[in-house]
Amino acid sequence: MTMQDPRPDAPFYVVLNAGSGRTDTELRCTTIREVVEAAGRRCELEVVREGAKMPEAAAAVAARAARDGAVLVAAGGDGTLNAVAHEAVRHGCVFGVLPQGTFNYFGRTHGIPEDLGEAVHALLRSRVRHVQIGQVNGRSFLVNASVGLYPRLLEERENDKRQFGRSRVVALLSALKTALGRHRSLRIALELDGRTHRLRTPTLFVGNNRLQMEQVGMQPLDHAVQEGRLAAIAPRPVGRLRMLGLLLRGALGRLGETDDVVAFAFRGMTVRAPLLSGRRRVKVAIDGEVCRLELPLRFEALDGQLALLVADALEDSDASGKNRARAA
Repeated sequence: MTMQDPRPDAPFYVVLNAGSGRTDTELRCTTIREVVEAAGRRCELEVVREGAKMPEAAAAVAARAARDGAVLVAAGGDGTLNAVAHEAVRHGCVFGVLPQGTFNYFGRTHGIPEDLGEAVHALLRSRVRHVQIGQVNGRSFLVNASVGLYPRLLEERENDKRQFGRSRVVALLSALKTALGRHRSLRIALELDGRTHRLRTPTLFVGNNRLQMEQVGMQPLDHAVQEGRLAAIAPRPVGRLRMLGLLLRGALGRLGETDDVVAFAFRGMTVRAPLLSGRRRVKVAIDGEVCRLELPLRFEALDGQLALLVADALEDSDASGKNRARAA
């Protein structure tokens, strides 16, 4: 069933992560309430101060939002958005976004302002657009999911952020340090389009975000999401010097120009053992959060599953662009 726009007086139930790189939690709460209430709408705020409690809090607020016909809103980084979006899909809620993270790939892709006040104003004039999500073993992802080096990189990045502060510079320097360190290559068996392919790589990265693909220079994979697919990137095993070259190419938006990367688009793919010999579970990074999932891993693109609130002008432009892409 296609979800329609929320009713004009629908309240906003906001799940706000107090630990998404901001210390001014009370100011953010005040800003959200003032903008929403000035528009004559009701607002409820659930502030989550511990990341481990986010899934439980998101599920509870989503259940209330579904019962009351409210818009379920996530305020935080991509990990927070993921947790709340998962519950929005599960409970059949309209989903709103207030980006408050470091990179904000999901919000920026859909034209949602990073300034909090502007983002709340945008919610008030937005309409529902049904957007694609990715899924791995039943776990939803909005931006990306990966195995191998990338989950380790995220864990190291969180450690460095706690020590040196949350910024894009700290995140990039941390990634550089981890990528150039010692790591093992994965031996992967991929089942894709009825055929089995074997691949050796330090990390398998699966993207569901056009902006991220554009930024690293992976054309034409930046169009994959608009065409109902996911994008897979797997660097070949290389030495430190060539790995540094890959990182520089990615930073300059030229990753697609090298032969040291295997890249392809797909709608469904199964990743089977051996990933790491003898292991039944593997670390998977999902929108910046690391968890352990059972093998095999099943990746799928689920088109139109998330009812996202997006400003009218962007919705019209993107919809026409997507129709042109499919027609071509």
